[in-house]
Amino acid sequence: MSPHTIDRIKDEIVDSFDEELELQLEDDRLDDLVAEEFSGPGERRLDRRVYFRELFRLQHELVRLQDWVQYRKLKVVVLFEGRDSAGKGGAIKRVTQRLNPRVCRVVALPAPTERERNQWYFQRYVPHLPTAGEMVLFDRSWYNRAGVERVMGFCTPDELEEFFRSVPDFEHMLVRSGIVLIKYWFSITDEEQEFRFRMRIEDPLKQWKLSPMDLESRVHWEDYTRAKEEMLERTHTPHAPWWVVQAVDKKRARLNMISHLLGQIPYEEVPKPEIVLPGRVRNPDYLRHPVPPEMYVPEVY
Repeated sequence: MSPHTIDRIKDEIVDSFDEELELQLEDDRLDDLVAEEFSGPGERRLDRRVYFRELFRLQHELVRLQDWVQYRKLKVVVLFEGRDSAGKGGAIKRVTQRLNPRVCRVVALPAPTERERNQWYFQRYVPHLPTAGEMVLFDRSWYNRAGVERVMGFCTPDELEEFFRSVPDFEHMLVRSGIVLIKYWFSITDEEQEFRFRMRIEDPLKQWKLSPMDLESRVHWEDYTRAKEEMLERTHTPHAPWWVVQAVDKKRARLNMISHLLGQIPYEEVPKPEIVLPGRVRNPDYLRHPVPPEMYVPEVY
């Protein structure tokens, strides 16, 4: 192997690492935008080198899990729930970062339409369930009814009670059909949510993440707490248990969640045939035509 090829390989590896580094530097930049008085006292930060080393190791295992899901034709559903700014999106990014989007896809549904509001409640979620060989990550799910819809008055008490009666049966039906269902609740403190909201207010690149509904959730903190407690109590079942992720420290939360996810699905190395790159076929009568200069993107950098 030539030195030039070795350098190219090194550059490709570094570029792969930079993808995660860019995300992490963005998190660090946000932390510097707000006054120290808004951050938690005496926080024990996870060493960045440890974080990156473990993250890349876990992402390698996620690729192996993905291969196993495809090979064994498994159907996997993972729900990500929690308060606004609890870190669900960041965790989902780290899970999917190295995976094939044709195998592992994210579902983040908008507010229901008028038609959907008059359907069977679970109907809008069913089309997004996985087929054999797929993993689907729900960035919020049917548990919207037990959280934001309940607190903000978007459903009636009767509709809420019907949800609590129906959801164990619905999830049991999913599991009986062969779906692996895993439910995560990302838990943060009142102080941590205020800190993250203030970061978003101060950062123009993140203000789009702060919706009027997010701001309203600060007013209803205790209402959301009561809703969460009843939801966990009434929907934590043997066939579909809840798993609570301590998410005040975002780095630890990501590592802990991914490590736990890997432990929920026994997987093995998938046998793969040796890949042989075919030789380039060259035809003597082929002539590559030049691209007009005006079609090129200007090389500003």
